[in-house]
Amino acid sequence: MRKILVVEDEQNIREFVVINLERAGYQVTEADTGDRALEIYREQDGDFDIAVLDIMMPGQNDGLAVCRALRQQNSSLGIILLSAKTQEMDKVTGLMMGADDYVTKPFSPSELVARVDAVYRRVEITRRDGREPLQSELHSGNFTLNLRNRSFLKGATPIELTQVEFQIMEYFFSNAGVALQRGDILRHVWGPGYVGEEKIVDVNIRRLRMKVEDEPSNPTHIVTVWGLGYRWDA
Repeated sequence: MRKILVVEDEQNIREFVVINLERAGYQVTEADTGDRALEIYREQDGDFDIAVLDIMMPGQNDGLAVCRALRQQNSSLGIILLSAKTQEMDKVTGLMMGADDYVTKPFSPSELVARVDAVYRRVEITRRDGREPLQSELHSGNFTLNLRNRSFLKGATPIELTQVEFQIMEYFFSNAGVALQRGDILRHVWGPGYVGEEKIVDVNIRRLRMKVEDEPSNPTHIVTVWGLGYRWDA
């Protein structure tokens, strides 16, 4: 059963989300505060595939705080943020904290389910790759990507990656030295049916540079190809 934790303080929106996800075949657990969401996550030993989090919630643990806490506990959990159109910086902040995607209010049931389905497919790919025989490692310069245990090394130093970041790095390693368009990265990682914006690629590249580069402001590995996208140089 595909399990989702929905965290939204507005009851009518929460009920709308829960009903449509249940109709789509998901098993939904709901919470009306960030504190309650973290309690439920602990009580169920993190047995969720996806968390859908409203950014603006009362109390210390708003959606961004819950996103940060969940990502620290589980690098493979799918995380989707719900935000208003005016919360542009909060969206970017959430993605920098490790969210996989965001949905802007108001949204239709079909958009919500499509975005959740896309994230769930990535979660399943991560699990499947851990079960199926694979080339165990990819190497590029001083970097090693282990496809079995989903780990990433810079020299001998382990670097924690989210599932999205891992898939981007796998795409880079498989196309080292090749200029990749943002749209190609988007389709490869988020899927051909993704209906969001290309800037989600840029935010994840910023996160990766902070983890990979010696000087993130002067990158030598994840290089911008102006007017096109990005290139991986080992």
